[in-house]
Amino acid sequence: MAKITLEVPDELTDQLAQIGDALRQATSCLRLPELLALSLQQPPLPARIYQYILAFVASLPTPEEILASCPTPEMQTRLQTLLVRSKAGEITPSEQQELDEYERIEHLIMMLKAGSLPHVTRTA
Repeated sequence: MAKITLEVPDELTDQLAQIGDALRQATSCLRLPELLALSLQQPPLPARIYQYILAFVASLPTPEEILASCPTPEMQTRLQTLLVRSKAGEITPSEQQELDEYERIEHLIMMLKAGSLPHVTRTA
């Protein structure tokens, strides 16, 4: 393993020391390499996808709006591309992460829709 010397501002040094103390107490060692690795990871989907979903949820949609919600055309196209690549066995690891994230989001949306269904059928 390579050793790296870093120069960091004093305030960051204090924060790292606090985290290091907590980690040492919990795990008996500082896991700065793991922390650095996590900080370098990019989210599987572009930020605009998460922003779109959060904006929709934050708008406090009615049960009817939740049931009528669907992915944007951009999301649908990308998801279809990923599914085709996956079925053909040509999907890359980063594309698989992206597909997995879309599936997690779809699961959450389905749970929202299932929770909205009783409200819609009760009023109909």
